[in-house]
Amino acid sequence: MNDRSPQPLALTVHSIEPPDLADPVEAARRRTAAGRLRMLLVLLVCAAPVVASYLAFYVFQPQGRTNYGALIEPPRALPAALELMDLEGRPIAADSLRGQWLLVVVGAAECNAACERRLLVQRQLREMLGRDRDRVDKVWLITDRQPLRQELRRALEAAPAATLLRAPRESIARWLQPAAGQALEDHIYLIDPLGQWIMRMPVDADPGRVKRDLERLLRAAASWDRPGR
Repeated sequence: MNDRSPQPLALTVHSIEPPDLADPVEAARRRTAAGRLRMLLVLLVCAAPVVASYLAFYVFQPQGRTNYGALIEPPRALPAALELMDLEGRPIAADSLRGQWLLVVVGAAECNAACERRLLVQRQLREMLGRDRDRVDKVWLITDRQPLRQELRRALEAAPAATLLRAPRESIARWLQPAAGQALEDHIYLIDPLGQWIMRMPVDADPGRVKRDLERLLRAAASWDRPGR
């Protein structure tokens, strides 16, 4: 026989959220603003290492440190309308140059003795960087449509190959600029992985001093830059 006494019935009352009576247009506007804020925060987090590396090099430099190359301030972004072509005349998107540090030489296909010296220094600089050399590519922007000498082309296409592209001189000159009194072809130009022109090397640059500039920049960008495009 069950002798338990009957228990009173317990009722639980749950609170019910009042319906959202706000203007639906205003609610949508608030949701959009919140989404944009979250997106902005994500972008800031992603960009922080890049910003920090440039602040370290451009702003918070130790006293007494000097750059051999001329810093371009502000850096000049890679123009989409650079009119690049490969040696066979096929169009190449300017954005394809992003993702790697670039040592850029500019010159006509004829390539006189001074041009050949710059191409040699360009090659030496990359190899002098040791284990960081895979973060740097060599680019020759050829300012006309004349054929290259076969021996020169073979030398440049030997591993590690240079990137050989044609572009109108006037198009290049809207992006890269020489020092006062110099020609566009007289310098080696440094482009960062974001496609920004950030440094111009002196005429007949000393490779050892250029190497120190490159090492400082690569070290400052080590937290976010990786080899390869």
